Amino acid sequence: MVFAPGEKPGNEPEEGKLQSASKQIVQNAILQAVRQVSQERRQREEATADKRGSFQLGVGELTKKHEKK
Repeated sequence: MVFAPGEKPGNEPEEGKLQSASKQIVQNAILQAVRQVSQERRQREEATADKRGSFQLGVGELTKKHEKK
């Protein structure tokens, strides 16, 4: 086996630790992104539902006013 300058034999366990740490970092980043997207989607859906509710309430009020005439 040939080693690059500064590289020592027996670095394989260190490389394994680095790979494991890298995997964990990537997994955490993916989970965080999924949570963020889910939260943003929920907020958009709630905002849309609020707008629909206000619009429907407004229509109902107009109908009641119209019926009084």
